[in-house]
Amino acid sequence: MRTLAMTLIGFLVLGGTALAWGYKYLEPADMKQWLQTGKEMVIVDIQPAKDFATHHFKGAIETDAFPTETEAERQRLVKAVAAYRAKPADVVVVCPLGKGGAKRTYDYLKESGVPEERLFILAGGMNNWPYSQLLQEK
Repeated sequence: MRTLAMTLIGFLVLGGTALAWGYKYLEPADMKQWLQTGKEMVIVDIQPAKDFATHHFKGAIETDAFPTETEAERQRLVKAVAAYRAKPADVVVVCPLGKGGAKRTYDYLKESGVPEERLFILAGGMNNWPYSQLLQEK
């Protein structure tokens, strides 16, 4: 019973983030607040180029790294690591759905020296972002 309780605590939403199997997710409402208050952050957008061109967050780093499975795709994240080193702030990974590609990006950024306490994945990804007025669109 105690193990079950501890597992459930790991999934609770705390301060706008949810912990799920070692990954921290930032809920859209909390990302909206961060954007509206001008919170300093590094937004790492791994959407395919055509999707980024259609809609993205202002100031997001375009990497075109989705699905972040190959070494060539991971190398596209080097500029995101450099941006974090230049401006150590919270890092939000944005991908189409906030699933596998986002997790692989999170892992790569963590392995590259971005502290895990600063790493977040946008829950639901760009395809489920409900606040289109906050996007840069084509």
